[in-house]
Formats: sequence, C-alpha cells, structure tokens
Amino acid sequence: MATSNVDPYGFERTEDFDFESYEEFMKTYLSVLSRRASRWSSDLLMGSKKVSRSQKLKRFIRKGIPSEHRPTIWMQMSGAETRRQQNPNVYRQLLQEKHDPQLVETIKTDIPRTFPDNIYFQDTPSDPQCKRAPLFNVLVALGHKNPSIGYCQGLNFIAGLLLLIVKDEEKVFWLMDTLINNMLPDYYAPDMMGVKIDSEVLGDLVKVRDPQLYAFMESAGAAWSIVCTKWLICVFADVLPIETLLRVWDCLFYEGDKVIFRVGLTLLIHNRDKILRCQHFPQIMSTIKAIVMDEYSLNCHNFLQAIFKEPKRLSRAEIQKLRLHHRAQFSK
Repeated sequence: MATSNVDPYGFERTEDFDFESYEEFMKTYLSVLSRRASRWSSDLLMGSKKVSRSQKLKRFIRKGIPSEHRPTIWMQMSGAETRRQQNPNVYRQLLQEKHDPQLVETIKTDIPRTFPDNIYFQDTPSDPQCKRAPLFNVLVALGHKNPSIGYCQGLNFIAGLLLLIVKDEEKVFWLMDTLINNMLPDYYAPDMMGVKIDSEVLGDLVKVRDPQLYAFMESAGAAWSIVCTKWLICVFADVLPIETLLRVWDCLFYEGDKVIFRVGLTLLIHNRDKILRCQHFPQIMSTIKAIVMDEYSLNCHNFLQAIFKEPKRLSRAEIQKLRLHHRAQFSK
C-alpha cells in the first residue's frame, strides 16, 4: 500500500522523505501497535480509565502508550489532570480576561510559523479542524496565568503538537502549565536559565560517557547551548520524527525531565562517528540536524530501547549536582 504524502497527524511529507525506510519500519510496527493496544486493554486498564504508578505501568509506557489512551495517561501521570480538577473554571476565566496587547501581538506573530507543513495549522479559519484558534487560546491563557513568562518561542510547537494528540484545548493548557511549572522550571523564563544550565549539563554528561566526542566538540568550538537549545526549548517537538517524539513524550510525562537527557545523549553518542568525521562547526551542526531525522531516529521502537541502554546509568543525583554547579557558574 502506497504511503500518503500526509502523515496521520497532518504533516506533509517532504520530497526527500525516506518512504522506503518508513514503509519497511511500519510493516512490523503496526502489528506491534496492535499487540500493545490489546495488552493495555486486557492486562493493565481492565476496563478502568484510571491507573496508578507502578513498575508494570512504567514498563508498559516505555513500550508505548496506544494512541487511544495517550491523552488520558499523559494527563494523569503528569499531574495535569489533578491541576485541572482543582481549578475547574480557570481556563475559561483566563480567556475572558482583558488580553495583554503585547502578549497577543507576540503570539499572533508566531502562530503562522507553527508547523506550516501541517494541514491543520494552515490559514483555513473556516475549517473546524484548523488548530490556529485553539493554539492562540492556549498560549494567551498560559501567558496570563504565568505573567513572569508571558510567551516564549518554542511553546507554540509543544502546544501545537499537544493539540493534535489531545484534541482538547483546556487539557492542553493544563499539560502546558504543568510542563513549564513542574517539569521544566526556568526553561521558559525570560533569561531561559533552565535551558542554558541543562545545555551545559548535557555537555558534561557527554564528557563522562564519551570523552573523545566531548573533546572533539570542544576543540571545534561547538557550544552546547547552540547544539541543544532547540532540542530543549521544544522538548524535541519539530525536531524528532513524530512517532518517535510521541514515544519520548510518553516517557517524559511519566518519568520527568531525565528522559530529555537520555534522548540527547543517545542522539550524540550513537552518531559519534558521523560527528567525528566533521571538519568544522557548521558541518557538525548540519550533521546533528540530519541525524534527528535519519533511519535510526525514525525507528521509534528501537530508538526508545536505545535511550534506556546507550547512556547507561543516569541518576537524578548526577543531574542535580551538575545543575547546581552550572547555576553557580552562571551566577558569577
């Protein structure tokens, strides 16, 4: 069966899209998805829509949440559902408030830049499936609730993707609010301190696990902030292939931000030989841009297995120690 030029999420496939690799992967992955959906229904949910944290659930999530359960599990496991239930009318109230003109103008500027290659984000306001108006609502409400942040570039891609998957703007709002306040604090502050710190932390984690790659990057003048900022600020949205991204987010909403470092480390260390062959910094950046969309990254099943194996042991204590060190360095 021929692969469509538009994927199931509305993204138009580019001329250089690797249809052959995709079709080869999907032949086996579709049967995997079917088996996983059956296991979730029979062995885990068993007629219930609520789940509790457990090693079994963690194992199931690492193997992928079936698409029909993804919105519910993301909301429950991230804590967004609890926030929503505790604040039942907040989202609508935020939308009814007088809007900050500067916030509105900034967001309106970014809406057309959000996934221009997606049919649901194109300028078709009469189409009920168009996501531009819900995206505007989510970002404006988020900015009003979090005035110290307002709006930060990158939030549009995360919220846009969540709208495609969750299909409920209020739930997307609470997932976003949970993400920026609980899971990734300081990422979206005006100085983006959280992103600056975590870029350096990722560099240090590479240094421990692959000293040769780290030394090469340093000698080439490859600043970690330049390498990693888009990865971090978008949480890999508009970076990784969509199926791979959703599998990463499955783990992120259950396990937290440690997953982000696992993904970054795996991308860099697995592709170390390609990076080491580069002659200069621009070539390094071109290579890194290419590896996030190559066959290895496209095969989400193998990629997710790799992020929990290739970086080896990664503890919260190690990450926290490095974060404290770099926060102190930036404070000098």
